[in-house]
Amino acid sequence: MTTLYPRTTGLPMTVWVSPRGGARNDALVKVSVVGGSRKEKEGAALVGIRPEPRLIEGELGRAEFLAVAQWIVLNRDALIAFWEGEIDTIELGQKLVRV
Repeated sequence: MTTLYPRTTGLPMTVWVSPRGGARNDALVKVSVVGGSRKEKEGAALVGIRPEPRLIEGELGRAEFLAVAQWIVLNRDALIAFWEGEIDTIELGQKLVRV
């Protein structure tokens, strides 16, 4: 799992992304419900990437969800490639676009 801070994503909170590994679910992003660079996975929201961003689990305010959804749309190809194991963490970082 890769931790992405607000300074990297442009989002107001920390997010985590990971390759599929043994997961049974589809591609998703874990979103901290605590703003800033704090790495609190406890109570984090899960946001699905495809076909469109959607809240799977947890709670996000409307503004926070819209920001995460915008970031996902901007970075969908890179996030999916990372999920599928087609690129590594370094390549992901090179491809990500800030909101």
